[in-house]
Amino acid sequence: MRAIAKRFPGVVALDRVDFEIARGEIVALVGENGAGKSTLMKIVAGVHRPDSGEIRLDGAAVTIDGPGGATRFGIAVIYQELEMIDTLDVAGNIFLGREPRRAGPLRLLDRGRMEQLATELLSRIGAAIAPRTSVSRLSTAQQQLVAIARALSVDARILILDEPTASLGSEDAERLFGVLHELRARGTAIVYISHRLAEIEIIADRAVVLRDGRNAGTLMRSEIRRDRLVQLMVGRTLESEYASRRAAPAPAGEPRRPRLQIDRVRTARYPRVEASLTVYRGEVLGIAGLIGAGRSELAEAVCGIGPRLSGRVLLDDVPLTIATPRDAIRNGICLVPEDRRGRGVIGAMSVRENITLPNLAAFARLGLVNRRAEAAAAREIAANLTVKATSIDVAVDTLSGGNQQKVVLGRWLALGPRAILFDEPTQGVDVGAKAEIHRLIRRLADEGAAVVLISSDLEEIVAECDRVAVMHDGRVTGVLDRPHCTPQSIMQLAVA
Repeated sequence: MRAIAKRFPGVVALDRVDFEIARGEIVALVGENGAGKSTLMKIVAGVHRPDSGEIRLDGAAVTIDGPGGATRFGIAVIYQELEMIDTLDVAGNIFLGREPRRAGPLRLLDRGRMEQLATELLSRIGAAIAPRTSVSRLSTAQQQLVAIARALSVDARILILDEPTASLGSEDAERLFGVLHELRARGTAIVYISHRLAEIEIIADRAVVLRDGRNAGTLMRSEIRRDRLVQLMVGRTLESEYASRRAAPAPAGEPRRPRLQIDRVRTARYPRVEASLTVYRGEVLGIAGLIGAGRSELAEAVCGIGPRLSGRVLLDDVPLTIATPRDAIRNGICLVPEDRRGRGVIGAMSVRENITLPNLAAFARLGLVNRRAEAAAAREIAANLTVKATSIDVAVDTLSGGNQQKVVLGRWLALGPRAILFDEPTQGVDVGAKAEIHRLIRRLADEGAAVVLISSDLEEIVAECDRVAVMHDGRVTGVLDRPHCTPQSIMQLAVA
């Protein structure tokens, strides 16, 4: 790709960007949210047409006329925001549009063959998922594995992965790396987009860094280090992407005051298992565990989203009746969900509308919303969180993932939550935005809120939390105080 340029209304997404990749090479494409990584890859995938520039495959100039054209050229993409059809099963999603057919004039669907091929593909990446399972029943992490199997099914010459491990635990990520090494050995060119810089150090042969829609630099294998990547990404050095600031201990003789208590709660995912946790005022409690441990289901049950079969939720020692999200919000309990796009924001609505949505009554009189007051409040919150948008009236789905996450956070900040649960809040977020989110989490705790941080990133859990609860198959297998929080001790409890 040579001198690729792309503009959107009010935004220069790409400014004469160069990028190249060879057969049998893994090239990391790195940059902050909004740097242009996804736009560049969507041009390769035929989703966008470049305003100018040239694309060559095997030395020949080509025009990629849509996603179908990209597939014909042997280009497969796994996007950060998964694109699955919930009403189809796993096999149907993997082979959508390319279903095996029986011989004969009717060309009937060969269901047995499709399920056999789906099973083989899933086995290659170690995913224990039945091909007849409806995608609507899969977790985000399991859907990610299905998306990877779908990309492998086209036998791609060029494979583009956008944040492929964002929803994966460490074991699944290691398994994916093994698959990518196997594909590289077969000559596949792999573009690997990730904000997890430790992964870049492990897997990349080269790293191409973008900043503000331009080339910021290229690092060869021997040069790839976290500090160099961060410096190129943000134009400055950062001590760490983690704030690592602990909450101040309670004064001597003063007992800690429970703010949020989860008492013997059973969820639909694990109906025979009870989970209990206590989160204190001003504390960040981490919840770690492998995929499928029941962390998200517990958070959703507390917040009235998923069913709570039994048990109690108490706030400041007062039992609450929470049957719906509205009940939780009214009592000052908020959830930042894992599925940011599907459950966190309403993409077609503006930044302003998303921020003020649960708090419209504060700007209304006699049932009419004062738009000027609403806009002023939304503008102040967006500015405080450094949301990068041309206006608070642009649709949220035009923003990068990190800025969408800030919009979700801004919505709950406006309500002054007493307890807030974060489910994978930095998933797919660049290092600069990640540090901002960590500072915000600590600020909420410093103001007296009970904060729960669910994360599959052990480094994040260890650095940011005052205590860490570990779950396995719906059960809390242990709670570690700060001095005993290490990746090793957490994993021992996670595998139970």
